Amino acid sequence: MPYAVAWEQQRSLVADRIQDPTLDDVLLLLEHPPVYTLGRGASLEFLKFDPNVVELPTYRVERGGEVTYHCPGQLVGYPILNLRYYQQDLHWYLRQLEEVLIQLLGVYGLRGERITGMTGVWLEGSKVASIGIKASRWMTMHGFALNVCPELSGFEKIVPCGIANKPVGSLAQFIPGITVEQVRQLVATKFAQVFDVELIIDNYTL
Repeated sequence: MPYAVAWEQQRSLVADRIQDPTLDDVLLLLEHPPVYTLGRGASLEFLKFDPNVVELPTYRVERGGEVTYHCPGQLVGYPILNLRYYQQDLHWYLRQLEEVLIQLLGVYGLRGERITGMTGVWLEGSKVASIGIKASRWMTMHGFALNVCPELSGFEKIVPCGIANKPVGSLAQFIPGITVEQVRQLVATKFAQVFDVELIIDNYTL
């Protein structure tokens, strides 16, 4: 799904739920064509190309964090949650998102790790999942990106998440042949368990 389409869909879902807080929470799980995104305060110094010369679509969005790269083979999750029904604590929320992904890796016998002071999930020193969120009136948008089996070369044109001294990795480096479709349902299941919610699958298209 093109990034701009998913971005607009998130905004629409958030606006609907701010207006009517009784609407169900939503977790969008999808892939994007190659695209770069920068958080609201992200520094252009972490780009290794001129953003005015179009190589790939590049968006500055309202999430936290620095620059990242999305592409096919990466599972992107956008939780639209009303944190008033959970905990009104963004640090708690970030740790819960990390926990979802750490538990997902555990299903495959992999030990995902946190690094103190950094947001995301690492696997044997390589960052396999990045997280950047936005909350309006405790309603969340944006979310996480898990590198399942992407072509990682796009990360070479940026300093991913502003971290120059740690490599980016993928699950495919540890589990050859793994696909996004294999991981998608497991991520949804782990998300429901960690956040203690009922999972209703809706494979709708925009």
